[in-house]
Amino acid sequence: MNIRKASREDLSRIGEIYVFNNRANYYPVFKDKIYSFSKLQVISIIDEYFKFDEVLESIYVFDDGLVSAFMEIKETEICKLYVDPFFQNSGIGSELIEFAIKELKTNHLWVLQENDKAISFYQKHGFHLTNTTMDIENTNKKIVEMKR
Repeated sequence: MNIRKASREDLSRIGEIYVFNNRANYYPVFKDKIYSFSKLQVISIIDEYFKFDEVLESIYVFDDGLVSAFMEIKETEICKLYVDPFFQNSGIGSELIEFAIKELKTNHLWVLQENDKAISFYQKHGFHLTNTTMDIENTNKKIVEMKR
């Protein structure tokens, strides 16, 4: 099994994967250059979020010699699932989500309402859209809950 709990040694890769995915997937939607390319940096996201024990303890990584993906799980919710863009479409995301479902008993998540690629991915793994949405602060965008 290539999935394990994250450690402090993984923080730089987790930060890189998070930043690259945010820029690739969310900049086209939100068009916020200052956040995406100035405020959102690997070191700052580690220092402001990922380095805290309660966060790090909830992260699992896919590691086959290189950390190429991670997910954050809180209770039964998948909070984050990101695969390094260079390794997407290789089955890593599917391995992570199936591990989350079977081993960690996850059953729901929130996704950007207009992220069709992510919605399709989650639907392939048994999640369905609900009518429950939340506004994303200071935007006209919404996230929608998906459940199994």
